[in-house]
Amino acid sequence: MLIGYARTSTIAQRAGLEAQERDLAAVGCERIFVEQVSSVDVVKREKLTEALAFARQGDTLVITKLDRLARSVAHLVALLGQLEAKGVSLRILGMGIDTGTPTGKLMLNILGGVAEFEREIMLERQREGIAKAKADGKYKGRAPTARAKADDVVKLHRDGIGGSEIAKRLGIGRASVYRILGEVQEDAGAGK
Repeated sequence: MLIGYARTSTIAQRAGLEAQERDLAAVGCERIFVEQVSSVDVVKREKLTEALAFARQGDTLVITKLDRLARSVAHLVALLGQLEAKGVSLRILGMGIDTGTPTGKLMLNILGGVAEFEREIMLERQREGIAKAKADGKYKGRAPTARAKADDVVKLHRDGIGGSEIAKRLGIGRASVYRILGEVQEDAGAGK
């Protein structure tokens, strides 16, 4: 049995999800598991867990692209181990890879390693760029949005507005509102 798995990170990527579902149906997937969740949040990928539990010996899990399934080589290896233990192969449509063959297994491991290598190089360059910008005095980091609105938080609080409503009106988190109010109280207590 061909079992499809489709995933996008956000609801805004609906067209991409529909394209994956269409491609999986076109190759004959009898059951397709679909979810919209970040690949980083491996714990919450319930539909992937369901797909893996549903698969039986001789089945093939089909995905459109490798990044829809695994974020890292370690995660990929773990998933492949689960599939292999159940006698289930993996087919990646966009790469023409099927782990039901020795060549498919080899290619997947090589490509997964290259993808992780590229990501590490990109992150290293990003860190180097940030370090250079800091050294040149050009990198300040993200501006603290809540702190910039501290005066507004205090004014609204004095007007009798509750913390949740203040957060909503100013577009900041509730925790930030209470942190600011706590700091204002500490400053007032220290000034006595």
